[in-house]
Amino acid sequence: MKKIRLLMIDDNVQLVDAVKEYFKDNEKIEFVYQASDGIEGLKLIETKEDYDVIILDLIMPNKDGLYVLEEMKKKNMDKNIIVSTSYNAMDVIREVSDYGVKYYLLKPFDFSDLEKRILQLYNQKPSKNIDLGKNNLKISITKTLHDLGIPSHIKGYQYIREGVEILFDRPDVIGGITKELYPELAGRFSTTVSRVERAIRHAIEVSWNRGDWDLMEELFGHSVDIDKAKPTNSEFMVTIADKLRLEYHKV
Repeated sequence: MKKIRLLMIDDNVQLVDAVKEYFKDNEKIEFVYQASDGIEGLKLIETKEDYDVIILDLIMPNKDGLYVLEEMKKKNMDKNIIVSTSYNAMDVIREVSDYGVKYYLLKPFDFSDLEKRILQLYNQKPSKNIDLGKNNLKISITKTLHDLGIPSHIKGYQYIREGVEILFDRPDVIGGITKELYPELAGRFSTTVSRVERAIRHAIEVSWNRGDWDLMEELFGHSVDIDKAKPTNSEFMVTIADKLRLEYHKV
């Protein structure tokens, strides 16, 4: 089977090296080219042909990612592009969508998520434009969890992020966290219900020690005495989902 070949344009050398290392022994994906600014990146895009997916940062020296997208559009270059950036603004997401970007990943991201997006992009051939609602929801959940101090490398972070999205889309699950949500998460991640519950509890404990206290007061102050007790797993996820539902006017 032919491997999916990556071209990454990003000035963060440590991140590029980490992505390269992650895919070093991957059976389906191969890292082949890298560039550290828009000018160098555009040159690779134009002169190389043996790559399948471009991972593009937006903020870079010399010329940025939007410059690359603009030039590609002028030259009618239709490529598989994943934008990865720490810049989270709805107007920018709309703009990159207009250039045919397939996915928008907010930094810092899990390499497993990047791998999943690459495989989806290459194998499923999604529609040309970003699903703004779905992508922006994922970005909002990710940002909230980062602000709450939950590190993205721990298991509980992944379970909470997925759980909040489920609760956002299907509020009827709120009454069945233990009987419905945990088993669904366990199935998605090929683990057990008890491990899901413990990992989420651990992530909340980490959050309570390192998160934004003002945000915690704002989110959870009405539901628990945050000076005395942390919210339960259910309170934590349901409260975040409710906050996002209000922001997205989905009631």
